[in-house]
Amino acid sequence: MGADRGRGGRRGPARVVAYAVGGVVLLAGCASMPDSGDLRGVESTPRQDPQVRVFAMPPQEDAPPSDIVQGFLEALTSDDPHYETARKYLTGDAAKNWRPDESATVLAGGPGTESDHSGNREDANDYSMTLTGAKVATVDAQQSYSPADGAYRESVHLSRDGKTKQWRIDVLPQGVVMGKSDFQRNYMSVNRYYFASNSAMRANAENEPVREPSAVADPVYVRRRVDPMTQVVRSLLSGPTSLLGPVVRSSFPTGTALAKNAGALTPDDRSKLTVPLNDKAARAGADKCDEMAAQLLFTLQNLTPAVEEVELRSGGEKLCSLSEDRAETVATRGSAQRPDYLYFVDEKDRLVRIAAGSNGTRAEPVPGPLGEGNRALRSVAVSRDEHSAGGIGLDNKSLYVGSLVSGGSLGDPVLSSGGKSETDRLTPPSWDTQGDLWIADRNPADPRLLLLEDGAGDPVEVRTPGLDGRVQAVRVAADGVRIALVVEKDDKRSLLIGRIERDGKAGEPPAVTVLELRSATPELEEVTAMSWAGDARLVVVGRERGGVQQIGYVQVDGSTPEASVPAALTGVKEIAATEDERLPLVAYSEDLIVRLPSGLQWQKVTEGTAPVYPG
Repeated sequence: MGADRGRGGRRGPARVVAYAVGGVVLLAGCASMPDSGDLRGVESTPRQDPQVRVFAMPPQEDAPPSDIVQGFLEALTSDDPHYETARKYLTGDAAKNWRPDESATVLAGGPGTESDHSGNREDANDYSMTLTGAKVATVDAQQSYSPADGAYRESVHLSRDGKTKQWRIDVLPQGVVMGKSDFQRNYMSVNRYYFASNSAMRANAENEPVREPSAVADPVYVRRRVDPMTQVVRSLLSGPTSLLGPVVRSSFPTGTALAKNAGALTPDDRSKLTVPLNDKAARAGADKCDEMAAQLLFTLQNLTPAVEEVELRSGGEKLCSLSEDRAETVATRGSAQRPDYLYFVDEKDRLVRIAAGSNGTRAEPVPGPLGEGNRALRSVAVSRDEHSAGGIGLDNKSLYVGSLVSGGSLGDPVLSSGGKSETDRLTPPSWDTQGDLWIADRNPADPRLLLLEDGAGDPVEVRTPGLDGRVQAVRVAADGVRIALVVEKDDKRSLLIGRIERDGKAGEPPAVTVLELRSATPELEEVTAMSWAGDARLVVVGRERGGVQQIGYVQVDGSTPEASVPAALTGVKEIAATEDERLPLVAYSEDLIVRLPSGLQWQKVTEGTAPVYPG
């Protein structure tokens, strides 16, 4: 694999030398000062074997300023836990004030360097350079990833020590900077889990309504080979990112942290991880402790399957323990909820179903009015409990809601659009975990995002401050606090992810707002279909500018997950997935329903349209 290079940079005499010793790679910059002092590229490390740890070499004696900068940049890509080698390239004060964990800037190639010609002389005692590149993303102090673009230009200043005569960096930007391939080698995405503040209600053994915690994935990026398990636990205890903070809660008491003598966390030979916490954790009751353990277990299992049980301790005393088979009784999680059926519209315009995950090709009409064919349907959505369904008529004008129980009647539409054409009317609907139905009216005269409580009554208009464009598709996540929207503006269709906030008193219509809408597909010009495909992942059909249609996965934060790309399929109009990643993708393509079993090619299921899993 070729190394990243700063855009526009040329290869100078500098070389990255890698010494492999016992599974450790040592990086050393051994460049000489370029005579011309013009733009040059700092190469990124070629991708290494994942078991190989990479460490940087300290500055060489009498190294010129260019080598000091290059050696420092190389040290940023190493597996040095506290960047001790990188700090050796800095003056004492600069090393003390530098905060590498404050941010990470990801560039398309490795950072390039430009020498500041004004006043720069080899025999002087100070030297200035500029780091350059094209931004791809940033990771903030909360370890939250955000796509970015534009030019990167940051100044670096060096001075020569009066006694040792060695060059060191005394002014530099906070955080770290590296090329995309180095970032992918050094960092990994992990879902931390918190609980939705407004979880859905369910009936307990006594048939009393209780609020069941719903787990919400909050993805962050951690350093891949710097004790990631301990990193992730510390990160979880620090609380959710600002994006999800208003709609999630943590069951850990305020101030909970790892005990001072915790050390590195490692599961034992029985796959149990013991987590020592400070005395703040001891205040939690039994139920809260189980929730704390569930947060940890869900998070750590996203990192590695090696953890099957978590035990929490404080002050030498056991607080509680939780195994994976009991965790699902403590809290619900979208990826653990397996639907019973796959649904679609058959050639008779009826709602039909096939057992989810089966190899079957023969569909049966659903019980109830939507399966009887009295109303011809264009698209459908089935509630997550699979007790109700919403269907859009052939002309996209009317929304009907019916029970999936034999003998029910359909009645009049619960919503109608005044749009003049089919494409200016209702989108396919989507159900959330609370049993509410979401839909967008694309009428150019009055475009709206709407919610119908329990799929009935007067629609509530959802506020969308900052939304610029018209909603073309709606999918609510299983966690109940995220929503995915395909939004059209100026002939471009983008996938935006937002946070759902609900206010209102009991007995009153809710005030619902979608906030912090962010693009999850900045590189795609046209998104034609999408579906949730994990707790924090979606499958998307779209194309880049001038490109062809493609299918791929994206994270809610706009990063690309480490998942195999689905097999190519032409003419995809609709796609369906479920948070349970074990179930196959299903698509409507070339007038057929097709599915993609794991590791195989697309297979024909039957004729039909509008495939959906519950949700």
